[in-house]
Amino acid sequence: MLAEKTLQLALAKISPSLNEQQLNNAKEKAQTDNKSLEEILVSDGLVEESLLYKNVGEILDTPFTTLKGKIIDKETLNIVPTLVAGAHQVIAFKKENGELLLAMTDPTDIQTIEFLHRKTGLNPKIFITTPSDLKDALHQYHAELKDEFSSIPSKKNPLDNDLKKAAEELSIIKMTNSILEHAVYEGASDIHIEPEEKEVTIRYRIDGILKTVMSLPKNVQNGLTARIKILSNLKLDEHMVPQDGRFKIQIQDESLAFRVSILPVYDGEKIVMRLLHEGAKPLTLDQLGFLENARTKVENAIKKPHGMILVTGPTGSGKTTTLYSLLGILNQPGVNISTVEDPIEYRVAGVNQSQMNAKVGFTFASGLRALLRQDPNIIMVGEIRDQETAEISINAAMTGHLVLSTLHTNDAPTTLPRLVDMGVPPFLVAYTTNIIVAQRLVRRICQFCKEEFLLEGAALDELANTFDIKKLSDIFEKNIKNFSNKTNALSFFRGQGCNRCGQTGYKGRQGIYEVMEIDEGLVKKINERATSDEIKKYAREHGMLTMLEDGLIKAKLGVTTIAEILRVTKE
Repeated sequence: MLAEKTLQLALAKISPSLNEQQLNNAKEKAQTDNKSLEEILVSDGLVEESLLYKNVGEILDTPFTTLKGKIIDKETLNIVPTLVAGAHQVIAFKKENGELLLAMTDPTDIQTIEFLHRKTGLNPKIFITTPSDLKDALHQYHAELKDEFSSIPSKKNPLDNDLKKAAEELSIIKMTNSILEHAVYEGASDIHIEPEEKEVTIRYRIDGILKTVMSLPKNVQNGLTARIKILSNLKLDEHMVPQDGRFKIQIQDESLAFRVSILPVYDGEKIVMRLLHEGAKPLTLDQLGFLENARTKVENAIKKPHGMILVTGPTGSGKTTTLYSLLGILNQPGVNISTVEDPIEYRVAGVNQSQMNAKVGFTFASGLRALLRQDPNIIMVGEIRDQETAEISINAAMTGHLVLSTLHTNDAPTTLPRLVDMGVPPFLVAYTTNIIVAQRLVRRICQFCKEEFLLEGAALDELANTFDIKKLSDIFEKNIKNFSNKTNALSFFRGQGCNRCGQTGYKGRQGIYEVMEIDEGLVKKINERATSDEIKKYAREHGMLTMLEDGLIKAKLGVTTIAEILRVTKE
């Protein structure tokens, strides 16, 4: 997608007769059809494609090249992985004297250019080309893959030898590597390989949203599945039982672990791989997105020598990342930190991490008992799932240990009645719990295409259905420095969509939080077996921000959007 200013300059030069009404109509059509403005202008015959891109090249001081009829040798073509070529509209068409000649439809896509520079070690020389030329060149990938796929066994019930042979096919190895590499490049957290009746769909979860990246022919299914099973040291001949494994690879000088889950489904075996950046350092509380008041509460809680710190939220809300960040702060030479996790997502130097294994009787409860005999100062329990684990955790907190753990609850106030419902006496819950952090993850606005706008119309009505608009100014004034009544409380931010964010308007994620300290008043409420609503009312009266309010503040600060906050807090 070309930058709007560049496009306007090119249009003024080649099509001065294009009036404002035609341009506005084209913009509306582009928005409705979810296409770029230049696509609509070309498809509707308002501008000639090659002339448009030649002029854009002149404005950007980038030479124009045509790819039609140009046969690119396989070695050069495959320097750029298939998925990168298709997703980012870039083709390597020549290699000479340490330079890699790249044809692109958007030569301002610096992120892709830098990625290819790092990956190849060659100096990129950029040319601009038309989308139709690039589409023709992409067919050369498909023709090559089609030839290679034809040699892959496609039997319905292949023998182990057939599967092993298929997994060792060069095209399968290249395809698997390309899928993994591109997932890392796109910043995906999970890879989904989904067999269907006539094809295999590859989807990535990027910033919490699943995105289809490609469809593969059905006959690669067995080879691709076998290749991942071999990498994960799983059974090739087992197709009717779920399997879990793990493998490591090195990409761009970075060590990555992939946690693999294979599940039998109607059309084969579905594979989900979670990407774990092994060298990743724990984030600070500021990087996680804690506002000043909430951050102070958490910092005070982890300074206490004993008690429980609980992080709550649904699956995929970033609870484990928050716990690892707290461990990173607590991880000092003078303390013994031990964990029992399912699974171990990140290796942390200086922390004794144990992997739960229910098959051999190593559960959270039994692991926690064993940890208490290891003279720990700080204990992390991956999750409190049952009464036994809850009771041992609370007893550990009572006997001088700092215990960190997670629960699956929708908000902070619900956590306390949940522990009581598990069979833990209320006075123990009240006495041992220091703080509860409830959280969700929201997508961050892309900083490259961020724009300010005034919330109105349907968007304003949607917010009004969830929150009292009259209270916005008060919340912003209390929690945002330099905010005054003169500032328009309904002025927010959004991303227009650009190449750097894949036209989504978002790049990366951050947490929104609800932080509830357990004070004397809450201890009394818990002992009285107060409901979650009564606990929430008390906490709100004593300064606790809800996740929605925390999110609205971050929307006002330009971190995320109102639409994203409403999407996440409604779930």
